[in-house]
Amino acid sequence: MAFLAVSHLSKAYKRIRAVEDFSFHVDKSETYALVGPDGAGKTTIIRTLCNLLSPDHGSAFLGELDMFKQFDRIKSLLGYMPQIFSLYPDLSVEENLIFNAGIFGITGQQYREKRDYLYTFSNLAPFSKRRAGDLSGGMKQKLALSCALLHDPELLLLDEPTTGVDPLSRRQFWEILQGLKRQGTTIVITTPYMDEVARADRACFIFAGKKLAEGAPAQLINLFEGKVYYLDVPPSSELVRRINRTNLVRSRRFGSGIHLYTAATIDEEKFSTALKQVGIDFNRVTPVEPDLEDCFIQMMERMT
Repeated sequence: MAFLAVSHLSKAYKRIRAVEDFSFHVDKSETYALVGPDGAGKTTIIRTLCNLLSPDHGSAFLGELDMFKQFDRIKSLLGYMPQIFSLYPDLSVEENLIFNAGIFGITGQQYREKRDYLYTFSNLAPFSKRRAGDLSGGMKQKLALSCALLHDPELLLLDEPTTGVDPLSRRQFWEILQGLKRQGTTIVITTPYMDEVARADRACFIFAGKKLAEGAPAQLINLFEGKVYYLDVPPSSELVRRINRTNLVRSRRFGSGIHLYTAATIDEEKFSTALKQVGIDFNRVTPVEPDLEDCFIQMMERMT
């Protein structure tokens, strides 16, 4: 039986369907990523599982416990880290830890042992007296995660925890998560970053409140249909529009260049001719393997 099982979850804000008939499951000690752009429904799902929002329809079970009807028994099993830093900025690092530990009745020697352990992996000990509001973005996220872990939750719900954080802090944050996973913690994390998806055991692409695809990262990449080419030219919006008007090739800005998407059976001569018509030298086109972002874009475009 799945450790976390969510079935047919739906939530609307007046006429806006934020989440529609959404189901997924997560096994014990698994890292599961909900992936999609802003407005996809990721935060609504996480807040609903934390009982901060009431679902319109659907169910969620943590083991045999109903997350919506037995939340008093479940809340001690959950660790929640919201998208926006929500700790007290005027309190120090240590004071925030003491306050959050007190909510769960963790005091005295038990608190000191837990604090020292959290300081070890977060490297926040040298900043224990610093006000939380004066911390860097990465330190704030480590403090928020530490507060969510004080009571040893079995399920950790993280809502875009690395958004706006520098690359080094993002990597350190994920190293911490991998350590928690090895210790048996189950993690559900939302993210807009495809490089983070590759670190998860399984992921779910979500767009407009609906599931696009689900599976291990390698399985998701294999769902891509067609071919991908990299065009080494400055990715101006006008050039992208001209390429898309050929009706033979789709294009998207990709870093400092452009990704071109074609059918798997495209005729190379027709491909070359179509590019010449928009002023592109075919020799600047290089075939590449599709990645997670290419796969997500293709699935998203099918819905729009």
